[in-house]
Amino acid sequence: MKTNRKLAAFVFFLAISSLLFAQEKEDERLANSTTAMQEILNENNGLPRNILNQAVCVVIYPNVKKVGLGVLGTGYGRGELICRKGATMNGSWGAPAMYSLDQHSLGVQLGGTETDLVLVVMNQKGAEQILNGKIKLGANAASAAGPTGAQATSYNAQAMNADVLTYSRSKGVFAGVSLEGAKMDTDNDANKAVYGKDITAKAIVTGGEPITPAAKPLIVLLDKTSPARK
Repeated sequence: MKTNRKLAAFVFFLAISSLLFAQEKEDERLANSTTAMQEILNENNGLPRNILNQAVCVVIYPNVKKVGLGVLGTGYGRGELICRKGATMNGSWGAPAMYSLDQHSLGVQLGGTETDLVLVVMNQKGAEQILNGKIKLGANAASAAGPTGAQATSYNAQAMNADVLTYSRSKGVFAGVSLEGAKMDTDNDANKAVYGKDITAKAIVTGGEPITPAAKPLIVLLDKTSPARK
């Protein structure tokens, strides 16, 4: 009897430890994304405010890595999707949904360094495609390298065909980059670790999930920079 109780207690301890470890890992991911976005927004040639002000969602993949040799390789990353609140996605920023990235042939874009990737979703069509499950940029959602400088200042999302604008930042250089063919998918295990239950990305974005303490600095940063869609 005592042996069974000890075994049950040990199994319970392992389960709790596993959950805590998973949560800490996702908290670190959110912290890395906050740092990356803070630096990108503060740079003179960082993410243009005009682009962010027109966005319905942003996806941040901090420290994306390349494995493999030569020009062809595999990039992988873990990040999160943050969307604006409201039926027309015009309001402040809501709770993050965790996402993964699997991009073959990143090659020159990544080189041999870690790279921060920022995907700016410019319309509700693009948001729906991402929220509905696994997508491939350029197939399910039209994507383009994001404009910077004067092109960004005059950019009008409603007049353009791109659902998602894509940027990269490596060694302090932020620029538009093509991520055609990149595959994105909901990171279900990470969402469970963050919210303590099985939940879909769509439910997180549209259901008004509370913003966790680890995610709050990132949401505050976005709200401060771009409080509403313009």
